[in-house]
Amino acid sequence: MCGIAGKVAFDAQQRVDPSLVERMLKTIVHRGPDDDGMYCGGRVVLGHRRLSIIDLSTGKQPITNEDRTVWIVFNGEIYNYKELRRELLAKGHKFETNSDTEVIVHLYEEFGPDCVTRLRGMFAFAIWDARKRALFIARDRVGIKPLYYCVTKDGLDFASEIKAILADPAVRLEVDPNGIARFLTFFYMPGAETLFRNISKLEPGHYLLVQDGNVSTRQYWDLEFDPRPQNGNFQTSKAALVELLRETVRDHMIADVPVGVLLSGGVDSTALLSFVVEETGESVNTYTVGFEGEQFADERTYAKLAANKFGSRHFEMTITPKEFQDFLPKYVWHMEEPVCEPPAVALYYVTKLASKDVKVLISGEGGDEAFAGYQTYRNLIWLERLKRVGPPWTGAIAEVLDGLGRVPALNRLQKYSPLMTVPLKDYYFSRNSSPGSYFNRMKRQLFSASFQEATQQTDPAKPAHDCFARVSDQNVLNQMLYVDSKTWLPDDLLIKADKITMANSLELRVPLLDHKVLEFAAALPQHYKVQGITTKRILKEAFEGRVPQEILDRKKTGFPVPVETWLKEDLKGYVQDILLDRRTLERGYFERSAVHELVKDSAASGSNTYELFSLVTLELWHRQFLEGTN
Repeated sequence: MCGIAGKVAFDAQQRVDPSLVERMLKTIVHRGPDDDGMYCGGRVVLGHRRLSIIDLSTGKQPITNEDRTVWIVFNGEIYNYKELRRELLAKGHKFETNSDTEVIVHLYEEFGPDCVTRLRGMFAFAIWDARKRALFIARDRVGIKPLYYCVTKDGLDFASEIKAILADPAVRLEVDPNGIARFLTFFYMPGAETLFRNISKLEPGHYLLVQDGNVSTRQYWDLEFDPRPQNGNFQTSKAALVELLRETVRDHMIADVPVGVLLSGGVDSTALLSFVVEETGESVNTYTVGFEGEQFADERTYAKLAANKFGSRHFEMTITPKEFQDFLPKYVWHMEEPVCEPPAVALYYVTKLASKDVKVLISGEGGDEAFAGYQTYRNLIWLERLKRVGPPWTGAIAEVLDGLGRVPALNRLQKYSPLMTVPLKDYYFSRNSSPGSYFNRMKRQLFSASFQEATQQTDPAKPAHDCFARVSDQNVLNQMLYVDSKTWLPDDLLIKADKITMANSLELRVPLLDHKVLEFAAALPQHYKVQGITTKRILKEAFEGRVPQEILDRKKTGFPVPVETWLKEDLKGYVQDILLDRRTLERGYFERSAVHELVKDSAASGSNTYELFSLVTLELWHRQFLEGTN
């Protein structure tokens, strides 16, 4: 696990200054505090910061091939590298290390850009091919590892993090207003764009080629939903899933350093712990976090239950509102893109605790996205079924939902009433965003006239609409899962997972997002995942007898960071100081009166918590990256 950065000049006669890449690497020391290295090839310089996980003695990067014509810098882990190494040795390739990095070099020699289709793991890497005078950059299928690039007038910069690219004076600091509109639509930045007009993300499942002054990207993998008869019936599918997960966890345990488990007390992380213990045959370290205050939901009770069952050495901690507030500027600095993810702050503190003992953590991220664990999926499946009755019954059902929603205990039903007459593709932007959210409903009141004019030509929900267009022939559940796998998963969940854990120089591995697991889940019929009121059906039934029944039966709570209470009470003054500050109000994006009203209403009722958090992170982002203010 590492950080990479570099630059290639379009003109073969031009030279890239190595000191530039040195400056880029200094911004991402946290990603690789153990070592660094550079390849200087005249028009190209590749840089690497190393967090030593595999082949501690000879795995230093950059790594080259036998005749030193192909060079690589690599961030990630390749879980099938031993199998690939044997294959390449049989073809006559010679190895100087035992690292997974060198496997990619020889695989590229053998297959060119198609080498990515042979890799199983999480990765972002750059290869300089001196013979073809080409730079080849690739990112893993799901987007577990980040990779950014910027095309300047004379070349292309790339890096694991945006801040490294900003170290190049040739990169212009220009904010894209459409990016802000997109962030406020989704609460994160889906797709290839960032808030910087000229800095892009290499999207998951894509590679990029720079050759003869041309820059091109190509998609090499997509998630396909194609229920196949060979999956067999439910029982055989369940058994196959257990074996697949056992194999996947075994692969994810590959390391020459200690490995721990991030334990949430949920079904997924508990099941993974059971496989880890089976694989190691010994006790492992587990970690969890809770929050100060008896009134808050606490995962620690269930985490302890799981730890006791599997005999792990368990560590836990509590964070306070003050610690939450103190980390927010660092949260923005590490995330680099405004992302409304309050749980990321808790993740920072628990991984900081874990980093004292281990360098690698196994996490249960991804089970809900792969196997449909969110209640939203179940509820919208039922809503879309109700629509089939057709008019005039749809109008009558909408009225019933609206009426029931006025009952305090059933108020959540009210939000479904207006959706009865709207197609799924027009109201489902991704798991936590929709046209009904505050920012989308209040654009005319909140956005200034100049900001509305600057963003009116672009559809901020385009990434979701594009996804729906690709799976229009699929059932309702698969359409939602596809949208989330292409937007929410890589651009919210996984960005948080990577950047916050790497802030503590710790590698997070996510076995449930192995592409083989995702493909297996995508090939299952809908009722294997959601049936009646049951979500994540096959995963839960597969883990019966393995996961304590109390955990299997508990209501899903997500990661219940008490941000609503904290923003309303403990952090109320902090939020007001930021959002009502003259600098904030003079940015020109929002109407001052609307911001004042939002802050006032939120302070009184605790409403619009995510909107408030989003505006705070957006302003802190401006101060950090545009004004250089800590």
